[in-house]
Amino acid sequence: MSTAQRRFLGEVSTLIDKRVTVTTLHNKTYTGTLMGMNPDSLSLCLADAEDEKGHPVHRVVLSGNVVAQVLAVEKAFDIHGLAERLEKVFPRMVRLYEKEGFIWVMDKIKVTEDGIVEGSGPAAERVQRVYSQFISELKRA
Repeated sequence: MSTAQRRFLGEVSTLIDKRVTVTTLHNKTYTGTLMGMNPDSLSLCLADAEDEKGHPVHRVVLSGNVVAQVLAVEKAFDIHGLAERLEKVFPRMVRLYEKEGFIWVMDKIKVTEDGIVEGSGPAAERVQRVYSQFISELKRA
């Protein structure tokens, strides 16, 4: 797989569990939570969706060959940016697991887009401050 293909799939995977709007080649539109994607066919599954008329649809599975576009309704979390910010405070002690959606700091503090999910103590408190500042800056942007 080429670097461009890996990047493309990486970008699409950041949309998993996020609200997206999908437009088909037949001009049908669905907005819902992207639950999954087949990387080979680019087929998509949306949950808790609604169509262009606002009718609720529990699940929508769309074949990749009818999908015209996928738009992110909400901005994807910039976990790479958070890792870079943490790296400035904890040099050479930050490992980013972008595909898995988490960051390890000092091999004992696990951070996701929701905040610290593992770890405690003074270092974790410092990570939490960096995370909180990062989130507040995102909200202002």
